[in-house]
Amino acid sequence: MNKIVINADQGAQKISKHIYGHFAEHLGRCIYEGLWVGEDSPIPNTRGIRNDVVAALSKLEMPNLRWPGGCFADTYHWKDGIGPRSQRQDMVNVFWGGVTESNHFGTHEFMDLCSMIGTEPYICGNVGSGTVREMSEWLEYITMPGSSPMARLRRANGREDPWDLKYWAVGNENWGCGGNMTAQQYAWEFRRYQSYCRHLGGKQLYKIACGQGDDWNDVVMREAAKFMDGLSVHYYTFAEKWERKGAATGFPASEWYSTMKNALGIEDFIDRTATIMDRYDPAKRVGMIMDEWGTWYDVEPGSNPGFLYQQNTIRDAVVAGLSLNVFNRHADRVHMANIAQTVNVLQAMILTEGPKIVLTPTYHVFEMYKVHQDATLLPLVLDCDRIEEAALPAVSASASRDAKGRTHLSLCNLHIEKEAELEVELRGLPAALKGASGRIVAAPTMDGRNDFAAPNRVVPKAFEGAKVEGGKLKLRLPPMSVAVLELA
Repeated sequence: MNKIVINADQGAQKISKHIYGHFAEHLGRCIYEGLWVGEDSPIPNTRGIRNDVVAALSKLEMPNLRWPGGCFADTYHWKDGIGPRSQRQDMVNVFWGGVTESNHFGTHEFMDLCSMIGTEPYICGNVGSGTVREMSEWLEYITMPGSSPMARLRRANGREDPWDLKYWAVGNENWGCGGNMTAQQYAWEFRRYQSYCRHLGGKQLYKIACGQGDDWNDVVMREAAKFMDGLSVHYYTFAEKWERKGAATGFPASEWYSTMKNALGIEDFIDRTATIMDRYDPAKRVGMIMDEWGTWYDVEPGSNPGFLYQQNTIRDAVVAGLSLNVFNRHADRVHMANIAQTVNVLQAMILTEGPKIVLTPTYHVFEMYKVHQDATLLPLVLDCDRIEEAALPAVSASASRDAKGRTHLSLCNLHIEKEAELEVELRGLPAALKGASGRIVAAPTMDGRNDFAAPNRVVPKAFEGAKVEGGKLKLRLPPMSVAVLELA
């Protein structure tokens, strides 16, 4: 029997809604076709942005959206993406497929998308091939309310008022695709660039520095912690390893479990990173920004290898659930996270094929888990069975209390065959536990998925496996499943 004790009277830490952020890079079909189809497209759109995708993403209550990359960010020159589209200079996307980009989706279009979805923009500036002046002028263009060269240029391009902007990254993966810098070199560059990153509307920018592994993070935190608000780190989950990531579908049980093991490794990565950050920031002022995370498999057969298009199954849903549980439990240090990516790339929320869209199992997990956004983390103790053949815990969990006083418990069963019997005790509340209601997403096969022929094969259903006995909640969680319950 798996047992969970939730200490409802001990909650103090808020789970930042920004842990539930997303990422849209100029990569493959994420932007072009996935989000942007152009005003002349037969696909229904508003000012070139497809309506069906906006409607679906709006239901997630997305707190923020990271753009334009990723590796693409350090090749992106923002002035190429403003002004009349017919006059915009195109570019070659050297990192992702070598395709030529029209630059029809730029600053105005991105900010328009964020407004449609109701999300905050998170912009990643170009350090690798850009200049301090270029980055400074981009911020002037976006945030300057008065008269200045970039404010006048913005108005000439049809936008009178500045946009609301808080989150700003100074470069991306500058240890690799963002310039192959050393940690010391980047720390100096960050200090210089951030000095000229100003919100000219009088608000304070949340400045995010590039992190990586232990040695890099130690140097950057030592040299630049006082100048940053967040440290960006990335963690991807493979079925096997970087060189051969494994297939997204048709995989054996061994790869289900290796994926779960690698996904759970994110907690050790967070602990190690937090230890380094605590050394230079014991007050935890600087947030850990996990702004790229998720599953990464071999691309779908027949697709462009530079487009990173992969199917999305119940395995990905379980990885999403257990990862979000980890982020929730580390909300004292993890201030933001952005799953990679929003549409048609890696662990996507949505897949498109011309005018058709499919909501993935991962989408449904994010929709169910939105109850944790800005809720109070409730400490819990989990005593669970082990999956002996894989040396893994069978269950993952996190709990929170929202602003209306409702307690939510999110659960994942990692086992491919056995259901999980759980006993849940809620301590610290004056009233007795009466029951639970909620939803669950599950599938009968390890690669159960939605596709364009059957878009509703894996969708949330009402959870019916709960009852109260002796003041404790008894649950039966089917194998390969993710559930979110409200405890009454």
